[in-house]
Amino acid sequence: MGRPKGGKNRRFTSEYKLKIIKRFIEDHESLRSIARKEDLSDGMIANWCKAYRQEGTEGLKPKKKGNPFAALHTSKSMTKEERLELENLKLKIENERLKKGYLVKGGGAGKEYVSIFGKNTK
Repeated sequence: MGRPKGGKNRRFTSEYKLKIIKRFIEDHESLRSIARKEDLSDGMIANWCKAYRQEGTEGLKPKKKGNPFAALHTSKSMTKEERLELENLKLKIENERLKKGYLVKGGGAGKEYVSIFGKNTK
């Protein structure tokens, strides 16, 4: 049922999701039979139905994902206000780390959390 190793994740349009949901809700077709015919997981279809019931068709639209801080270090177009909001959020996170008593040294895979009291917490 899952994607092959190294394969791309599948993307589904909101129209396709709505078509699948209509089959479940209006045609009273079972989740398992829809999942088998469409090569989807029944959990995914159940999540789509839940989002549709809670938010309507807006719940089926893809959510914006990714790291919001990435825009600070790249040349992505941001308004001055958005840039200031992200920098403010970054400083708030740093402040909370300091309150808990640790610093972050390095970055990426080599990131290390060092306690202010001298103990390594990696």
